[in-house]
Amino acid sequence: MGSPQQVAPQLKQGRSGQDAAASEMTGFQPFTHLLQTRYPRGSDWLNFGHVPIGYAGEGKGYIRTGSIFLAQTQDRLISLKRINSRLNVIGIPSEIISPKKVAELHPLLNVHDLVGAMHVPEDAVVSSADVALALASAASQNGVQIYDRTSVLHVMVKKGQVTGVETDKGQIECQYFVNCAGQWAYELGLSNEEPVSIPLHACEHFYLLTRPLETPLQSNTPTVVDADGRIYIRNWQGGILSGGFEKNPKPIFTEGKNQLEIQNLQEDWDHFEPLLSSLLRRMPELETLEIMKLVNCPETFTPDMRCIMGESPAVQGYYVLVGMNSAGLSFAGGAGRYLAEWMVHGYPSESIWELDLKRFGALQSSRTFLRHRVMEVMPLLYDLKVPRWDFQTGRQLRTSPLYDRLDAQGARWMEKHGFERPKYFVPPDKDLLALEQSKTFYKPDWFDIVESEVKCCKEAVCVIDMSSFTKFEITSTGDQALEILQYLFSNDLDVPVGHIVHTGMLNEGGGYENDCSIARLSKRSFFMISPTDQQVHCWAWLKKHMPEDSNLLLEDVTWKYTALNLIGPRAVDVLSELSYAPMTPDHFPSLFCKEMSVGYANGIRVMSMTHTGEPGFMLYIPIEYALHVYNEVMSVGQKYGIRNAGYYALRSLRIEKFFAFWGQDLNTLTTPLECGRESRVKLDKGMDFIGRDALLQQKQNGVYKRLTMFILDDHDTDLDLWPWWGEPIYRNGQYAGKTTSSAYSYTLERHVCLGFVHNFSEDTGEEQVVTADFINRGEYEIDIAGHRFQAKAKLYPVTSLFTHKRRKDDVELSDLHGK
Repeated sequence: MGSPQQVAPQLKQGRSGQDAAASEMTGFQPFTHLLQTRYPRGSDWLNFGHVPIGYAGEGKGYIRTGSIFLAQTQDRLISLKRINSRLNVIGIPSEIISPKKVAELHPLLNVHDLVGAMHVPEDAVVSSADVALALASAASQNGVQIYDRTSVLHVMVKKGQVTGVETDKGQIECQYFVNCAGQWAYELGLSNEEPVSIPLHACEHFYLLTRPLETPLQSNTPTVVDADGRIYIRNWQGGILSGGFEKNPKPIFTEGKNQLEIQNLQEDWDHFEPLLSSLLRRMPELETLEIMKLVNCPETFTPDMRCIMGESPAVQGYYVLVGMNSAGLSFAGGAGRYLAEWMVHGYPSESIWELDLKRFGALQSSRTFLRHRVMEVMPLLYDLKVPRWDFQTGRQLRTSPLYDRLDAQGARWMEKHGFERPKYFVPPDKDLLALEQSKTFYKPDWFDIVESEVKCCKEAVCVIDMSSFTKFEITSTGDQALEILQYLFSNDLDVPVGHIVHTGMLNEGGGYENDCSIARLSKRSFFMISPTDQQVHCWAWLKKHMPEDSNLLLEDVTWKYTALNLIGPRAVDVLSELSYAPMTPDHFPSLFCKEMSVGYANGIRVMSMTHTGEPGFMLYIPIEYALHVYNEVMSVGQKYGIRNAGYYALRSLRIEKFFAFWGQDLNTLTTPLECGRESRVKLDKGMDFIGRDALLQQKQNGVYKRLTMFILDDHDTDLDLWPWWGEPIYRNGQYAGKTTSSAYSYTLERHVCLGFVHNFSEDTGEEQVVTADFINRGEYEIDIAGHRFQAKAKLYPVTSLFTHKRRKDDVELSDLHGK
């Protein structure tokens, strides 16, 4: 916008209060700390991307103001408490304060409707225009050539690799190109010889500027974020700069007729009126103040409110950095650093999957989809986000053939990578409308529904539609398929035909690029099953590492198969009846795959696994047979107590069995040795594989973090706030990590969290080796919105002693197997 923006002192893994709040408000795990400006405590030197740009107080507009985040409701205050607990452990001072304290910090604020607030005293503002000029000057002094008033016509590509840029002043040869064109990024991506899909869309964004107050505001007046009022307020030359994110945004440039240069749009006072009313309620003394200008400028938004960065899956050397929603300045240092690492080394030094361009597919780039989604996304920036919320626009984009059948039976849906997946099934006697409107940080209304689904999975048989999982087939005329997969995956895939292997696709550092299951269909054919959001990323990784001229064939067959997960002890009875074939472990062992008939349908790939640790099978069904097989399974299963279940039940089952999921518990910086998956690595399989050297070194030196299961001990499920993700973990009173996922275990009748434990030196803060003994000797607490709950740590799943339900009073957790 050209106006000063909010930044914050940055410690190791730290971030500003404003960006922490944005992360919580949008309902996502904290990640923006990776992109923040970094500089040492007590230093006034700003170091954007490790390029010193001079003393912050000299010409950069740097002023430490602090920030105040207001709460008008108890739910908003809970959200702020969650943020506050995270900021405290990463070294950013913050505190929850009373309305009275808010009035002391900012006397012009009306605090009568507040229930509390969060104060981040070290947040600051800086002049974005001056910082940008300083960066450009520093870059020029280091040999960078800058061409202003120059239009990029298109990027030149040869054999899938960037070769240059065509401009209105001629061609420039280059090996790398970074599309950071903001509101023009979408169109620029499509203008290439090989188009690059960059999903984002512009909306009008409004903020006003006033004349100075009669007693001008001091330069260090705190910035105020009133998310419930949908506005932000800060000092501007003794007056006020205030904007917000209205409930009814105005998308622009949908037709692709973008403006040629950055320029302000027309004023629209009628549209801004709700935000102005909110401002006047919060600061009544502004009633007589003269407004100097209402600024209306374009602002771009992505489909999930998070910025986009990384390399295009379609063109090598084509990188993207867009969608930062006026936070480009505070993200600049980290974003620049990680993108540079990506270009030089092939990957950044931190896991930033949540921001990777490859989390989207081309399906999210429809103009209609983006226009409708951006109208939802922009208001969500300040909406209160309780856990497990879902986007409402752009839905029913990808559906299983069973969608209508399941919907008629009460399925409630969530969306993943554009795919509709059932969360749970509402029984006929439940109030559907009330359930859909129930939003809370506490025990949710779907608790009893999911409990009944989990119970059925353990005692009878349930069906879960898991068609959204990514599915690839890799085949060859010779041994090339086996050879390339042996190089790309950590486990040994040279197994007999029909066997299934759980394995990781690792990077050079030994971290997970993908966690998947691979079935050997024949000597030269393999079937690969990966998480839903791996469809683009995994495809790009495989294509990047496969030889160009070979007899290998890689095919995405996700759309060809409907996947049904039959979970429970009676699944074997259902399939035995439908197939007229013995399905017992003696005849159909665990991790085995076989094509067979189910009902009238032939060619069904049946696999003896469930992704949860419970007994059962996965059925991969050609889509034309999906309805028939589902109907047959449900019909035969009636005598065995069959019912539908959803992903919430799946989540509870997999977490209590200590099953980690990629994208939640595992990422590109997590190795198999750090999450107890040594059995899925074959260091001696007779050939090298990507990541092997890193794992050998880690095996010798030890790990510096360890995935651990935590069972909450003194937590009241009915009355206490629930853990969801990102809660700080304390060991012997010292911060040791954060949770990555959690769920209520209906078996243990307690909450179970998964998270990584680190061993930080009390003297230096440096990380040290984490051993099993270190984990077992600790006393643990999980911090939920500022309240710490005792927890028992386990390095292995609890014993099968708890396969049937017991009262928590009868269970002594210290007796559980977990050594």
